[in-house]
Amino acid sequence: MCFPRTGAEVAAAVQVVADHDRAFVARGSGTGLAGGATPTGRPVVIVTTRLNQILQVDPHERVAWVEPGVLNLDLTRAVAHHQLHYAPDPSSQQACTIGGNVATNAGGPHCLAYGVTSAHILAVEAVMSDGTVALLGGVEPDAPGYDLRGCFVGSEGTMGIATRVAVRLTPNPPEIRTILLDFTAIDDAAATVSGVIAEGIVPAALEMMDAEITRLVEDFVGAGYPRDAAAVLLVEVDGLAGGVEAQASVIGRVARANGARSVRIAEDDAERAMLWKGRKSAFGAIARIAPDYYLHDAVVPRT
Repeated sequence: MCFPRTGAEVAAAVQVVADHDRAFVARGSGTGLAGGATPTGRPVVIVTTRLNQILQVDPHERVAWVEPGVLNLDLTRAVAHHQLHYAPDPSSQQACTIGGNVATNAGGPHCLAYGVTSAHILAVEAVMSDGTVALLGGVEPDAPGYDLRGCFVGSEGTMGIATRVAVRLTPNPPEIRTILLDFTAIDDAAATVSGVIAEGIVPAALEMMDAEITRLVEDFVGAGYPRDAAAVLLVEVDGLAGGVEAQASVIGRVARANGARSVRIAEDDAERAMLWKGRKSAFGAIARIAPDYYLHDAVVPRT
């Protein structure tokens, strides 16, 4: 294993590996669930967690240059005083790295409205498989040439290793409403999802948990979820105050029409954070009782 501290050290390591005709695998925090950082055979594992500096923040242009080992949540915390944040928020937000997010094109609950990682990466400095360094993309709008940046994001290390990343920062919304809905039937929760979308509302986030997951999460973190619910929906809308209030009202109406037992709106940031902590702790909650379970992302039509 190799633990470089600079981009130059990454390039030197890859060059040595290439000269000896060996394979290498890039690794960040190891939180990815697709196995992209899992070494097979006898490759050299190049770990980027020591490249963990936020190099530059331009709040006016809403751009930050960061190294790949910067933790996702640390970046948001670092720019919070500028009323900015980094929008992609995987469930492993506290532990996953920007480099890993780039490699896997990570999403998160708020990708429904804000998009996945590829929508928030402007440029990537990368060490290619032969040790050469390339700059893909750029911070200027409409960069000329092919979208090699777009090809790199989501390539899971097959094109090279990111050593610097220019990320787009997102302004904090002026108002946020986080709503917890609980149901006696999972079909009613699913119908509410379709009903909300049919009203023309695209929530910032919209997450469903069934009865078993809800109970496991509540036992794990005590997020305030109803233990007897057959399903819960966690819905978040953001934007201007008047619009957010109107959307929250419509969501409540649609939920009640589909049999929701309660409509609970978080009263402050602390309650909102706790509701989201529950959702983002689902992986750990399940692992407590079944450490060898299979996890899949299933995509099905809402209808």
